[in-house]
Amino acid sequence: MKFLIPVILQLAGVGVIFAEILLPSAGILTLLAICIFGYSLYLVFSDVSIFWGWIFMMADLIIVPVLVVYGFKFLERSPLTLVSALSREDGVSSQEPDMDGYIGLTGTALSDLRPSGVALLGDKRADVVTRGEYIEKGTPIVVEKVTGNQIIVKKQTVMKEEN
Repeated sequence: MKFLIPVILQLAGVGVIFAEILLPSAGILTLLAICIFGYSLYLVFSDVSIFWGWIFMMADLIIVPVLVVYGFKFLERSPLTLVSALSREDGVSSQEPDMDGYIGLTGTALSDLRPSGVALLGDKRADVVTRGEYIEKGTPIVVEKVTGNQIIVKKQTVMKEEN
């Protein structure tokens, strides 16, 4: 009978650990679980025996990490989490459909690009970035790549004509 309350508290602690994994609580449930396990150990050490207190403590040191790992693995397959990744095949697009048309387009930097700024590409103003280089306002640029909603530009190289 002396084991009943500590065992119930241990099971409650396990439940609170699972609740912490599933519910965002900013650590409040973790603190509650620590208190529950601590009070359970206090009861075992004081009411049962020191030997059984050490047994409970060793069991907690083994069971709690295993529960946390198992809880995160359960969370991966849980209906509470996002099951599938967002993809283009599912109709999800992170960039405007006409963004691919910018590749190779030339224009002029309307602001200093350090490394981001505004440029005139064709007849459209667009937010652009460089790969880290500084480009002064008014410099001719060319679109090198489009990733997501980022238009990556570089200085346009002028080819010298041979005589």
